[in-house]
Amino acid sequence: MKNILLPTDFSENSWNAIKYAISFFEIEACNFFLLHVNRFNTVVFDDSSYVATNQVVEEVYTKPEKKELRRILKRIATQFPVNKKHKFYTLTDCNYFIDSIRKHVEEKKIDCIVIGTKGASGLKKIMVGSNTADVITKVQCTTLAIPEGAQFGKMLEIAFPTDFSLNYNIQILEPLFEILEKWKSSLRILHITKKKSDLNIDQNKSKDLLEDYFNKTTHSFHYLTNRRVEDAIQCFVESRDINMICMVAKNLNYFQQILFRSRVENVSYHTEIPFLVLHEKT
Repeated sequence: MKNILLPTDFSENSWNAIKYAISFFEIEACNFFLLHVNRFNTVVFDDSSYVATNQVVEEVYTKPEKKELRRILKRIATQFPVNKKHKFYTLTDCNYFIDSIRKHVEEKKIDCIVIGTKGASGLKKIMVGSNTADVITKVQCTTLAIPEGAQFGKMLEIAFPTDFSLNYNIQILEPLFEILEKWKSSLRILHITKKKSDLNIDQNKSKDLLEDYFNKTTHSFHYLTNRRVEDAIQCFVESRDINMICMVAKNLNYFQQILFRSRVENVSYHTEIPFLVLHEKT
């Protein structure tokens, strides 16, 4: 039985992530925990001398939030057929957002966080919103980030960008391996360099380790040269049936460039392709 945490701010963006999660885990037994966090900095009263009692917080914040969570449960029941493998629970919390996520990950023994992401718009267009960025960088838990334009479909191909520098335990890749087996997906291991060069001895050893680890799956290695990693990812996604991009959080060389460029130009994968971010278990 998997335990899946679904943070929601009641937006259509977070609803899209919930829909994706239900479909993605359709054939697995899961406990889904719908969590809404009312952050401390949003609990503000006009009279600065006013002390927010538990009763006031319950009346002003918690009750409306619980009502919204029940509305989501009804929406799920309306749009999805009954799945006896799935159970849903609702959670509300008044806390700092990341502290709440960490607390529930530990208490509920969460296997995966599924969270919607919507980057800022306009001149300061970024790849992921601040809440999602905080979760995937500060919470030690496998996280599936679902962009606002992503729709669940056949998991044909999964891209795995790597610099062949395995500074992590290879067992961190287990969630990716499970997905490949479950959906019979093809893994596309992608190496991107700014200028063409041969792999060194350590990189070749890492490549061999990956080859051995994924030997029971359909996989292939691909090599691209581009000064900008995100542009190379965009070209690769456009040229293939990529349905997900998987990254290891500790692989900072690629991780930061693919997800956290402050400005995005001519890059659309961040609005359409889910990101699976893997963390080493603590």
